[in-house]
Amino acid sequence: MRAMRSATDTASTTPPRDRVGLANLAAVLAPGAVFALLLATTGVRPGLEWLHPLDLAAAPTELWFIALFGGAATVCGLLDWRYHRAGHRVVPRAEQRAECVALVGGGVPLFVLMCGASVATAPRPWLLGAVAVALFTAGAIVFDETRFHRRCSRYETLLHRGLVGGNGLAWLAWLSWCLER
Repeated sequence: MRAMRSATDTASTTPPRDRVGLANLAAVLAPGAVFALLLATTGVRPGLEWLHPLDLAAAPTELWFIALFGGAATVCGLLDWRYHRAGHRVVPRAEQRAECVALVGGGVPLFVLMCGASVATAPRPWLLGAVAVALFTAGAIVFDETRFHRRCSRYETLLHRGLVGGNGLAWLAWLSWCLER
């Protein structure tokens, strides 16, 4: 009982700043895992026949690019989150909120639209919304980068470019895959 109370007390006293940081971390890590899980649990659909039975040699090239660039972006995001947790640069609350808008406010709806298009038999109706949300997300990222990241170290800037560039290339590969289907 005492252990349960202390765990509850700790969770309820987590500062809001830490919760935003954890939400940002979840937004960086979840998409790749959820996308792979979604594809693995989807029934046979046009363009996804290679999944049932699994035949990686028949997987579209775009999905390999999504795995490569999305994986690289995820690693950069995790390293950037860890860099800040180690105390190399304290992230002001306004910057955390701006990143949360980009990751959670833009990234989550974009991911939902991408999932819908990925498993739909006709993905085109989902694409207009996905492109609109991608443009909003890009604007939120540009705001964050130009407003808050002028004082970043070279290493941190490299991580940001890997995160944004990798996700951008993965998204373009996904868009190509959906349009081809």
